[in-house]
Amino acid sequence: EQLFTVVLITASIFIFAFAISVVTEYILGRNSLQLLKKKKVKQKIAGLEDHVIVCGYGRNGTQAGARLKEYGRPFVVIEKDKEVIEKNEGEVLFVEGDANEDLVLLTAGVDRAKYLITTLPDDAANLFVVLSAHQLNKELFIISRASQITSQRKLLLAGANKVIMPDKIGGDHMASLVVLPDLITFMDKLSMEGEHTTNLEEVQIEDFTDQMNCNTLRDLDLRRKTGCTIIGYVKPDGTYIINPEADMPLEPKSKVIVLGRADQIRKLNEMFHIG
Repeated sequence: EQLFTVVLITASIFIFAFAISVVTEYILGRNSLQLLKKKKVKQKIAGLEDHVIVCGYGRNGTQAGARLKEYGRPFVVIEKDKEVIEKNEGEVLFVEGDANEDLVLLTAGVDRAKYLITTLPDDAANLFVVLSAHQLNKELFIISRASQITSQRKLLLAGANKVIMPDKIGGDHMASLVVLPDLITFMDKLSMEGEHTTNLEEVQIEDFTDQMNCNTLRDLDLRRKTGCTIIGYVKPDGTYIINPEADMPLEPKSKVIVLGRADQIRKLNEMFHIG
């Protein structure tokens, strides 16, 4: 009986030790896998330049990410909610943390980025992000979300280049559908993706002048070559000219806004190696 008790105790100790080793191995293995994933993401982010940083992956952040993905623009998302990160892991490059912190912004490559979109639901949080990001990279083009009209001026003073109020845009859009239904529906069609929808494109003048000798909009002759129509011209100083004259001289660092069907836009991009 004593021998049986000794054997039972010994066996219990071995089983317990084995169970502990299995659980420990599982935890360490899982942690190692997570560390490996984070290292790979960090390496990918380190290789990015002129990318976009999206702060917050809520409704607006998700929409921004989806649109950037459609256009093939590389982007990094800063998000502090682990559940959100785990749900979208593998599809998006995430930096876990608070976008208000300089170290987190630097991990996302703010010093090498070209754009930053902050979509946090709290205006004060967006203000801190704008201040921090502008301080770390003066050349950064910053787009911020705002909930209150009173926040717009503060965000612009803090360094935001554009301030968007999603609720205001939504309300204006719905009211416009009552006042100008066909015009607004047509404008919606312009921004839709699809094989048979009308589309818009903006093109740097250098994309044309590098491949052909052209001094005016008439010289480009885009209507005959691609079927696209030039509906706008953006001067180097940012001045917008709607429906420009054909004799308008082309200035370096300017852009043209082009209207065309999806197939015509594709022909334009292929002909002039754009995008």
